[in-house]
Formats: sequence, structure tokens, C-alpha cells
Amino acid sequence: MKSAQLTRRFVAETWGGMETAVLETSRRLVAKGHPTEILCSKALATRDRDVIGGIRVSRFPYFYPYLGLDARAKHRLDLKGGNLFSFRLMQALARRTPMDLLHLHTGKRMGAIGRYVAKKRNIPYIVSLHGGVYDVPAEEARSWTAPTARSFEWGKALGWWVGSRRVLEDADAILCVGGVEAREVAHRLPKKRVVHLPNGVDADRFASGIGMRFRSRYGIASNRHVLLTVGRIDPQKNQLLAVEALEALLNQDRRWHLVLIGHVTDPAYGERLAETIRRKGLEEHVTLIEGLDAASSDLQDAYAAADVFLLPSMHEPFGIVILEAWAAGLPVVASRTGGVASFVREGVDGLMFTPGAVAECIRLLSALHDSRAMKEVIGRNGYVKAHTHYDWDVITDRLLKLYGEVIDAHPVH
Repeated sequence: MKSAQLTRRFVAETWGGMETAVLETSRRLVAKGHPTEILCSKALATRDRDVIGGIRVSRFPYFYPYLGLDARAKHRLDLKGGNLFSFRLMQALARRTPMDLLHLHTGKRMGAIGRYVAKKRNIPYIVSLHGGVYDVPAEEARSWTAPTARSFEWGKALGWWVGSRRVLEDADAILCVGGVEAREVAHRLPKKRVVHLPNGVDADRFASGIGMRFRSRYGIASNRHVLLTVGRIDPQKNQLLAVEALEALLNQDRRWHLVLIGHVTDPAYGERLAETIRRKGLEEHVTLIEGLDAASSDLQDAYAAADVFLLPSMHEPFGIVILEAWAAGLPVVASRTGGVASFVREGVDGLMFTPGAVAECIRLLSALHDSRAMKEVIGRNGYVKAHTHYDWDVITDRLLKLYGEVIDAHPVH
């Protein structure tokens, strides 16, 4: 069967969990004899076409239907949550050689383009909710539209035309990476087929990192206790909590060292983070790596170099980085938010704290530091879980089965 993957953007410079999921499943679909390609806007990209990981990526011109939108606001929308539109993308989807299924990884007007074309071509489409829809804090949702506050939106007619309010309602199936989101969608749309399909991990890759190579490259002494956080530099990911935790931990042991890895999707927050590190005099104990390529060996080496993995997010639909940490055998401390609580077993393969609760987080990190046995048990349980249940081959087989069922059930006119 032949499919196409529709995303809002697809560039290495702002790589996240969605991009990883789309690429890894696409690679395995192709390997199993089921052609697919990725289509998206040209947001943040300079190239119209690419081949990433062996998968063809086609990008198309786009625009934001707002009057009075300056370049800075447009860039902020490109980075996060922009409700864009692309006639060229619509035309490309309409003219593509026969497709059996369209897989949307975006909503709003962009997702509605996929809905509109799928309806016109009478092919089924499914929607994956990577960032959440109903399980999103109000403050996070407001941040997506903040850049448009001083502009006038004229694109509501476009949304009405392509059916932006019916992307989920008309889908042949809705995939949720988080269990909380899946339950909420099933409650709100009881007649829809809702599937909880978690993200996966290239378990062998993240089990093969070389920790000393990472420490040597970034000047981190071998006796440092490395606390690792991987995620977009963004208020949602709450790296400031990790910095606060580090400051307290250093009062107990001066060997602690924090490694922060992530692309900057909120420049103001990135500046605030860097300034906080400087103001607290923590530069010697913090390694901040912005824009690390997801394919870089430095990424798996970072996990191998770490002693503990911390996910301090205020909101997290899933938390694919936990799987990466597990695959590397790292003990995990994570905020009890969104999809995280649906797959982490507290006290078994991870320790969890209330989102934003710095003191609680510090207590858990200190407990792990003081108990080698606890670290080893939690790390080992996570390792087994990642390699057994979350390898991308397992996830892709489930996705492929769903594709076949959706195609078979789609009415032919």
C-alpha cells in the first residue's frame, strides 16, 4: 500500500518527537515494501526537496493569513504552532499519483488541507496527535497564538473552505501517542476509532553510545555526576527547573553537572535560561548544547555519558526522550504530566514528581544519587521495557496493521 505523511514542517534544525516518529515509521514502512513520502510547508527550510533517512521530503511555499504580521512574529509562528496555509501543497496532494491512505501529523488549516484532498480523492485519512489537542494546558495553547495578537486574521474563510473544524470528526482513525489524550479523545468523539499508539525508539542505537567520547568532546570530567535533559528549549520543557535543581544538588555534592540538549523554539526563553545560568554562577557545571542534529552520534553518546535522565516538562503528550534514556539503561526522573504517567511505572522504571515541584524533584534526584541499587534496578527495568515493547519495528507493525484495516473499511463510491 502507498501512503503520504503530511506535517506542518520537517527540518533538522527544530527536530522533535513528531519528526522522529514520522521518519522512523516511514523508514520501516518503506523497508517492508510500502512506499511513503513526507509533504510539508517550507517553514524554516531553505530547500524544496530533501531526502532524509532515505525518505523523500517535499516542501511547499506557504503563508499566514493575517494582516499586520511582521517578520519576527512570522518566525515565532514558524517555530511553534503557526496556523499556516499552502495552495501549492494542496495542489501537490491533489495531483499525487494514486495513494491508498493519507496520514496527517498536523491539524488546523494544514491538517484541513489533507482532509479536503482526501475527501475529494475518496481516500481514507488518519490523524496522529503528537502535541495533543484536548490534553494541553491553557497557557501552552495561548503561547501558540501569542505572535498574532496585534494582527488581523483574514483566513477563517480558508479554514471554513477546507473544513479545519472537522479534521478529527471526519478522520477514519485518530492516533494518540499518550494514553491520557486517547481517553479524552474517545470521550469527546465516542463514534470515532481512537487508537493509543505510543512513540518508539531505535533501541539498539541508544544502547550503543560511548560516554567517554561525549565527556571528552565537551570537556566534562570523568568524576562528574551528569544529569541529562533533552528537549526543545521552550517553557513547556521547563529547563529552568533543572537549573534550580542543579543549584541545590551542588550544595550537597560539587561533582554534579547538568547537560541540556535541545533546539531553541522560544528565543526569549533561551535567553532567560542562559542568563539564569550566568547569574547563578553555574557555567562551570552546565553544558548547554543548542541545535544538536538528531542523527548525530553525540546524542546517543550523551545518554551513555549521563548518570540520571531528567524530564522536567510542564506538559508532555508522550516523552519520547524517556524511551531513549531507557534504551541506554539510564534511570529516569520525570514530571508526572500528560502521556508520561501512562507508560512510566512509578518506582519500577522511573520516579515522578508533580510538574513544577522543584523540591520534590531534588528529593528524588538525591535519593537516586544515594542509592546505587535503586539506580541500577530502575535503569535495568527501563532498558528491558524499551527494547521489548517500544522498538520502532514493533510500533510500525501496529501502524501498518491499522493502515490495512482503515483502507479495507473505507467505503468505495
